[in-house]
Amino acid sequence: MAKLNPNRMEMPQQDPSVRRRNFDEVALGYDAGMAMQEANRCLQCKNKPCMTGCPVSVRIPEFILALRESNLPAAAEILKSKNNLPAICGRVCPQENQCEKVCLVGKKGAPVAIGRLERFVADWQLFQSAESEKIELPAPTNKRVAVIGAGPAGLTAAADLARQGHRVTIFEALHLPGGVLRYGIPRFRLPDDVVRKEIDYVQRLGVEFVMDMVVGKTVTVDELFADGYQAVFLGTGAGLPTFQNIPGENLNGVASANEILSRVNLMKAYQFPEASDTPVLTGRRVAVIGAGNVAMDSVRTSIRLGAEEAYIVYRRSEQEIPARHEEMEHAKEEGVIFKLLTAPTRILGDERGWVKAMECQQMELGEPDASGRRRPVPIPGSEFTMDVDLVIVAIGTSPNPLVPRTTQGLEIGGHGTIKAEQETGATTRKGVWAGGDAVTGAATVIEAMGAGKRAAAAIDAYVRELD
Repeated sequence: MAKLNPNRMEMPQQDPSVRRRNFDEVALGYDAGMAMQEANRCLQCKNKPCMTGCPVSVRIPEFILALRESNLPAAAEILKSKNNLPAICGRVCPQENQCEKVCLVGKKGAPVAIGRLERFVADWQLFQSAESEKIELPAPTNKRVAVIGAGPAGLTAAADLARQGHRVTIFEALHLPGGVLRYGIPRFRLPDDVVRKEIDYVQRLGVEFVMDMVVGKTVTVDELFADGYQAVFLGTGAGLPTFQNIPGENLNGVASANEILSRVNLMKAYQFPEASDTPVLTGRRVAVIGAGNVAMDSVRTSIRLGAEEAYIVYRRSEQEIPARHEEMEHAKEEGVIFKLLTAPTRILGDERGWVKAMECQQMELGEPDASGRRRPVPIPGSEFTMDVDLVIVAIGTSPNPLVPRTTQGLEIGGHGTIKAEQETGATTRKGVWAGGDAVTGAATVIEAMGAGKRAAAAIDAYVRELD
């Protein structure tokens, strides 16, 4: 047996000095030789621990084995049997905390780069002709299912249900499908053509898309049932931004991360920042409050929009940063300045009502809180002021209350989330399931997909029992 290589194949990427001024994808992907070399590191474990770490149960050792046997069509088919959006997941899933975390190779070196191999295989298939991908569907069941929201949870549920022969319609409030994949993740992390092609696959399964349809306003869940739908899945996400409620948050030049990223990603304001039909706020000195993936996306977007100085302002230390390590390192490489153990207390404006500075206080870490992280505690007398002209708030989101408020029998939990069973997604309203951020609050793309997959299985069993 060949000696195990403890080092993984590094991913080629754009030079930081170049990419900080463009919106092209940062990570460039493996070529065939790199992918083969990395695939050969897989031990093909009999107990397959990596699969236990995957929310959608991708048959990881099988697709890697097919790849290293140079059978890319088989590798792609194995991937798609469990994951309807593999090219997306290969880019944005936190594999380091899931499948790669339990990879046995990681005990003696770096774990197998499962996510990068998934991306390689998925991209190979994605950019083949659509006709080359075999889609075999069962006989129609004539059961109708409505899916509310075209984000990762909704797309996954819809695709799985269509593959069971059901008639599925996705109702989406925006003018393009994709949800957070379209409006929340920058193109330098998730290119638009990748999202578009993955959604094209869902459409080829027979899923119908109805855009610009605000469920809860244009139509209600009760009206969908009256129209003949026999089950409804709610994948409405968590797009309602959270603010700190500190003085000065209503000043011009304060925005939520949702607004900035939506204008740049969905409305393509980055192409003409000042002349766009949907102009986006830009600043010379930008402070982003928060340190999750959304905060990293926002601060790196600001760099690309021309910011001379861009800060991450976070009240804990680097060890507690919730963003992926890779995204944090990319931000550092692009010149982002990290103001850690720092909490904003007030935003100051000029005589015209525009942001001119932000008052902050230094923090120290105390005892762990409910999240398991050490609680930040203010240090008396440590106040200071940062000169900034744009403040972006990226401290979390909550579900939009529109659908729950207009759907009788739907019970709501803490922070506006929809109450649903974890294993099935069943809500307190008969015939209605829910999953993704609408149930859990803001989480990851793959967790939302896993919820959509579990709910689809439950819905399939439910509608088959109906007359």
